[in-house]
Amino acid sequence: MKETLNVLLLGSGGRENALAWKMAGSPLLDKLYCMPGNPGMEKVAVLLSGRPTDFPKVAEYVTLYGIDMVVAGPEDPLVEGLRDYLASDPATSGVLFVGPDRSGARLEGSKDFAKGFMGRHGIPTAAYRTFDKDSLSEAIEFLDTLRPPYVLKADGLAAGKGVLIIDDRQEAVRELEEMFSGKFGDAGAKVVIEQFLSGIECSVFVLTDGEDYMILPEAKDYKRIMDGDLGLNTGGMGSVSPVPFADGVFMKKVEERIVKPTVAAFGAEGMDYRGFIFIGLMNCDGEPYVIEYNVRMGDPETEAVMPRIESDLLSHLKAAASRTLKDEKLEVSGKTALTVIAVSGGYPGSYEKGKVISGLDALEGVTLFHSGTARSAEGDVLTAGGRVLAVVALEDDLESAREKVYSEIGKISFDRMFYRHDIGCDVAKYL
Repeated sequence: MKETLNVLLLGSGGRENALAWKMAGSPLLDKLYCMPGNPGMEKVAVLLSGRPTDFPKVAEYVTLYGIDMVVAGPEDPLVEGLRDYLASDPATSGVLFVGPDRSGARLEGSKDFAKGFMGRHGIPTAAYRTFDKDSLSEAIEFLDTLRPPYVLKADGLAAGKGVLIIDDRQEAVRELEEMFSGKFGDAGAKVVIEQFLSGIECSVFVLTDGEDYMILPEAKDYKRIMDGDLGLNTGGMGSVSPVPFADGVFMKKVEERIVKPTVAAFGAEGMDYRGFIFIGLMNCDGEPYVIEYNVRMGDPETEAVMPRIESDLLSHLKAAASRTLKDEKLEVSGKTALTVIAVSGGYPGSYEKGKVISGLDALEGVTLFHSGTARSAEGDVLTAGGRVLAVVALEDDLESAREKVYSEIGKISFDRMFYRHDIGCDVAKYL
């Protein structure tokens, strides 16, 4: 039996760059291929053109390059059924796959399904109801039973933009009407309205083979564009791990009340779930409630989680995919990892691409992950997205990590570059 693995990693963001970086250090790795990847992965992987949702192209690469294991970074190919597609073809059915089947991916693909799943298995979450455009009047009546702010969630995938938290009732009704009218396309054909939970958020990441599990380092991300958590929501402006308020008592509650029943429910629901489960949590006075499930790692949380894992990630992934996770032992650094994201001016609204990035070679003592970059014909690294770069420091404590990141990120420059200056400040009070 072959001892090393050829791995195909799908995706092109900071999350995938962090996963590639971590897997590249494994003695189990033969060759790493990234589809499509980004310039940050060039030193550790072979970049392949194509989209992760182009299933025939993925299958072609699996056979062409003798791929032993596929790791899905983003959610789209999982929700659309990539694992099922590869399993249905004799030429690719033997490949190991990190990610759930289409049935399991419904936990992210449909918020209504996820809420029903939690209800069926006694997993603590906010009260809710689901409506479509034909039940608008009932939806408004349900709104009136809730206290503001109002939480509206498009049922399907909406590129991270389908969750609205609104203080004003009239605005909530207006947004509800717009969602039913196509604001988020088919994703908003059904809308989940749920009770607002007051507390502080954190993200818990679990790797499972569908029977056993390991809880990876938790993290907290920062979604608002401006310091002080002001302004528009983004895909994430930074992250920190560990999370000081997620202490041993809290995490024990998370494991007993959420992780264990979630993993047990996979079998009960007939899901062949092998991969990551991202549990978005609200800490309400020390009690954990699930806000959402995602069926992959988070971004930018992955950029803070990966540097803290000291054991062999690729070994853990192989074990999850081959259902031998019980034999694995996770080792985690006690240090603090802090990530700050540099974004394009105008993000999360309209922004320009193609800006030359300078200063990348000047960084010292931090890890750099590319999120939205491309390489020009002349060899320059250019901006190619809203979130452009992730700068990560791993230090003995939170204060040292903050100091290191902000001393180094200032060495990078591109036209209209922007980043938050307060990542990690809010959790310092819990130390």
